[in-house]
This record gives sequence, C-alpha cells and structure tokens, in this order.
Amino acid sequence: MQPAQRLAGARFRPDACAVDWSRVDWAAVDRLRKLFLAGPAPGRIYWQSQAELETYDLTFAQRIGWKWDAVLRELELRGWRPPSGPVLDWGCGTGIAARRVLEFFGPEQFDQVWFYDHSVLATQFAVEVTRAEFGGLRIEPVGAGWLTSGEPIGLLLISHVLSELTQGALQALLRLMDRAQSVIWVEPGTHADSRRLGSLRERLRRRFAVLAPCTHQAACGILAPHNARHWCHFFAEAPPALMADPDWARFAQRAEVDLRSLPYSFLVLEKAHRGPIRQAQQPTSSCTVACGGPSEAVRPDLIAAGVATAPSYSRVIGRPRFYKGLAKVFSCQLDGVLDLILRERTAPDLFQDIQTRTEGLIYQWVRAGDEIRGGHRWSTSSITSNQSYPPAPTEGSSKSAP
Repeated sequence: MQPAQRLAGARFRPDACAVDWSRVDWAAVDRLRKLFLAGPAPGRIYWQSQAELETYDLTFAQRIGWKWDAVLRELELRGWRPPSGPVLDWGCGTGIAARRVLEFFGPEQFDQVWFYDHSVLATQFAVEVTRAEFGGLRIEPVGAGWLTSGEPIGLLLISHVLSELTQGALQALLRLMDRAQSVIWVEPGTHADSRRLGSLRERLRRRFAVLAPCTHQAACGILAPHNARHWCHFFAEAPPALMADPDWARFAQRAEVDLRSLPYSFLVLEKAHRGPIRQAQQPTSSCTVACGGPSEAVRPDLIAAGVATAPSYSRVIGRPRFYKGLAKVFSCQLDGVLDLILRERTAPDLFQDIQTRTEGLIYQWVRAGDEIRGGHRWSTSSITSNQSYPPAPTEGSSKSAP
C-alpha cells in the first residue's frame, strides 16, 4: 500500500488488528510476558521455537508495528522518502520494522532487504515471512561477519534494542551506522530509553543531519540540566477496532499491557541528501540553526538540501495537557524545550486543532514569552496551503492581537 493511499483514506488497513488467534500459543505469551517484566538482559534470546516467534509476531510485534506506522506517517508528512538501495533491519526480531517500511513506501523503492538478529532462529523467521509477503524482492539473512564487511547500506532500521545492548554491541552498531545513508531508529517511550537515544543523537549529529523528530540541528534541549525529569516521547495510535476486540482484550490482560497507550521515541538521520525535506518556510543563510554548537551557522549542505528547518518551527513532545480554557504544550524548538501555554480564547482555532490532532504536532508558533498567541501547522504542501491560526481579534477591533 502506497503512502498516498494510506494517508488519503483510513489511517490503518482494514485488517490492521485482525489476528488468527487459533495460531497464538498462550503459554508462549505468558513466558514472554515474564521475560519482558523481568527487565532487559543484554544478549538474551527471547524465542525458543518457531511457534513462539509466530505468537510474538501476531501479538507483541504488532504493537511495535503501530509505532513504526506513526513514525512513517510523520516522515511522509515531512516530505521524506527513503533512499533507493538495500535495507538492513538490524536486531530484526520477526522483521516487523522492515515489513512496515516495505508496505508503506512500496517494495519497488528498494532493491534488496537484509535481516540480522543475534537469534539465528529469529533472523530466518523474518526472512521467511517477508519473502512470503514481498516475493519479488531479494531478501536475505546476514551474519555477524557480514556486519564488518563494509557493504554500503541505503536504509538502516533499528528497533527496540537500546536497553539490551552491551557497550561493545552499541559501539559496533555505531560503526555500522557509518555505512548507512539513512537511519530510522525507534525505541520504547520510556524515560531511560528516550534520554539514552537523545544522548546518542548528540554524538551522531556531528556525522548526520537530524531529520526527525527534531525541527533543528542544534543541541537537544531535553538534555539540559533543568529538564532532567523530562524525556522526548510521543504516542502512536492503535487501530480503533482494537478496543472492541475480545481476543485483543484477553491478550492485554494476559500480557499486562495497556492497548490504549503506545509511547515511543525515535530518531531519523541522513548523511547524503538526495532532495529537500519539504517545509513551509525554507531557511536562509542568515538562520542560526546550530549543527556543532549553539553559535554555529547552518551548514551549507543542510540549507541546500532543505533539511535545516526554519528556527521558528516547533515539535510538541508527548501530549498537550488540557485544562479549563487552556492547554500546556511541552514544545521543542531551536531555543530549547519550553513549557508553553495556549489559551482557548486567544487562538480558538489553533486550540481546537491541537486538541483533536494526535500525531505530527509540528507548528510555527506566534509567541509572547511562554504564551502561544497563534501559529500554523506544518504541511507537506507550500506555505500558501498551510493551515494558519492567527490570534483572535481583540475586543472592539478587527485587527489581530499582537
């Protein structure tokens, strides 16, 4: 399914939460639940059989897949498409990340897909199920030796691995990233995982352009000392039919998971820019979007590629908190991560937009200090079609409030 079809119609496939529950091994669900609740253990192999892998893929992996769906929708919103060439799903598990990417962008975008996991059983499972779904594509397993081969990688996919990596494994992964043109990295939305991913961003932004979730190339504001209790995370939507499905309800009870909550953190990086990240306002050479430090100007290659987003764009972190007549918005932008206030009476249309929108909360605020007075939402089209929300008129005047 192509992105345009997915975005123009339903956000989920009609069968998004359809599972053949007769194939689910409930004893495997219980065993996997105990392992997950015990916490991460570097090097642990979770799956002991083909049946356990199939059960995991039908249940736990679908929740990861819905997080990937949210990330891919945001990348489409930002006007990004992956590079053509090979894909590597590293730490692939059952291969849910690669399958979501192939479905979203279309298998014709890529010439081959490689899978690697320290579990050989999982790697083979990922290869087999992906071949069954995308039979016309070259799909192969790779081993640990291949990872040091120097073979170029077009798109590197990393998913839900950070808490289980030893320091040595992490360093090997960072070396592998040097071979990739683009990287999509998705992790759980926990405080620890998110902040660790943010720390890696600080190292990687010297070698890559940061495409998402950030709207700038500067230092991560969430890592400032006064933001120590906060973390950069977002929430994916689950298929609406999920809540009315008795089998999914049974799974949620057995696995002790909340089907309504899909928190995630993510990072999208790119080295060689093939074209612009479309945005409502292109930066100019006078913009001061930092890349190696707060005083540096925008790198010329980022300006030319359209990657360095205009400083005035902001990304809402987490969910806005709504109170009577106002919302508090935890907002990340070039000047840091700030807790901003939006009053309904000040910008009622903007207030309603933020209240009803669940993903892709990227805005250009009109601010007065820590108060939002108006703004417009990011659009994939030109600035003329962006949805703008000016401040409400002042009483007795036809002019907008300053």
